[in-house]
Amino acid sequence: MQLLLSHRPPPAAAHLRGAAPAWTQQLRARRQAGPPQASASASASASFPGSVPDGAQKPPRRSRSRSVAGIDQDELLDPEALADPDSSFYEINGVRLHHKVCSHEDEDSPSDQSSDATVSAASQSRISLPILLLHGFGASVFSWSSVMRPLARIAGAKVLAFDRPAFGLTSRANWSGDDSKPLNPYSMAFSVMATLAFIDYLGAEKAVLVGHSAGCLVAVDAYFEAPERVAALVLVAPAIFAPRKGVKDRETGEPVGQKQSVPDDANSSLNLFARIRDGFLALCKHIAGLVSKMIMAIRGVVQALYVKALVAFLRSSLGVMLVRWVMDKFGILGVRNAWYDASKVTDHVIQGYTKPLKSRGWETALLEHTISMITDSASATRVPVSKRLSEISCPVLVVTGDTDRIVPAWNAERVAHAIPGASFEVIKSCGHLPQEERPEEFLSVIGRFLWTVFGTPNEQVVQAAV
Repeated sequence: MQLLLSHRPPPAAAHLRGAAPAWTQQLRARRQAGPPQASASASASASFPGSVPDGAQKPPRRSRSRSVAGIDQDELLDPEALADPDSSFYEINGVRLHHKVCSHEDEDSPSDQSSDATVSAASQSRISLPILLLHGFGASVFSWSSVMRPLARIAGAKVLAFDRPAFGLTSRANWSGDDSKPLNPYSMAFSVMATLAFIDYLGAEKAVLVGHSAGCLVAVDAYFEAPERVAALVLVAPAIFAPRKGVKDRETGEPVGQKQSVPDDANSSLNLFARIRDGFLALCKHIAGLVSKMIMAIRGVVQALYVKALVAFLRSSLGVMLVRWVMDKFGILGVRNAWYDASKVTDHVIQGYTKPLKSRGWETALLEHTISMITDSASATRVPVSKRLSEISCPVLVVTGDTDRIVPAWNAERVAHAIPGASFEVIKSCGHLPQEERPEEFLSVIGRFLWTVFGTPNEQVVQAAV
């Protein structure tokens, strides 16, 4: 029993207890020696798969590239570096305006060649007036590339298209509200000045202005600025709101301002009540007028504060992020939506619209153009173009596509009705861009209009030019 209850440790335990002093000494020696050398560390780390030695150099972290509508934003260039062989630049107030010119004397490409007889017929019916082409919002000279040369043959003169500031390959000018430059390059006034300057550049006294969408505003404003310089206006899918028709009284149905005659019978009791009623209504109208003036004054202050806040936001880094996001998500989609048949939008068309996104400062310029539109619309001194359409007296043609989703055909027709004597043409199976989607029909419509106004219409000539 004493043997069974013995607490003598087993031989192994006795061995460990005897070796403890030596193991402690080795641990103390390691602490005094300090951390292991690099070679020891490298050999130790090498024993773990995927580990990197402390002395080894790690590869640089690859930065994430930015892209807008498929265009790399880390390698932007100056607009002139993106120019085509037939591009030119004309400087106005420090802004280099990208433009292209086609002449009726230029040699025809193989796709443009016609028979000698038809070309001779076209040369006999030329109107001998230059044509200026004004693109819409988000577009550029590229939008007119399919029709410039045929239009030059129709006109018997030069045809010029230029990129308005903030679009295409025109230089991006630095501008802020307190800048000392004589004129905001992104304003409507600058675009009008540039339009008239290009008429001088062509050495002409007057020209035919062809505007598309928002470019119609530039064309009409240029007419009001110098009507003697504009021979005719062609407004394609015009982004203009025509004046509303006269407002009628809800109760009587008669135009406002026309009052019904009331019998003046002093002996009638009804006449007494009528006078009391009229006096009461006049008092109410006077009070309502005072309240309305107060509301309008407050509204003006609120609107001014709102515009200032909006402008400050657009000029911030958040505004730049917003415009990049919008162009990335909706830029290409907007081009496809502008066509009647989106399946016919080729890669060449997409590249033509996204090429300006390669130019340095495109987003800031687009924001400044937007700010200029906001401040112009908020100006109390500037009369909207839509309220002056009835003052136009030159020949006008309004052209629209029957399935335009951006500026509906009925809206374009309202513009035509608001301009005295304006012609109105609808191109079938066509969207917002007739000059791109239906170039032959577009040229035929414009050719007939110009020859009707300035010359003798000839269907053979139209076919020759197209």
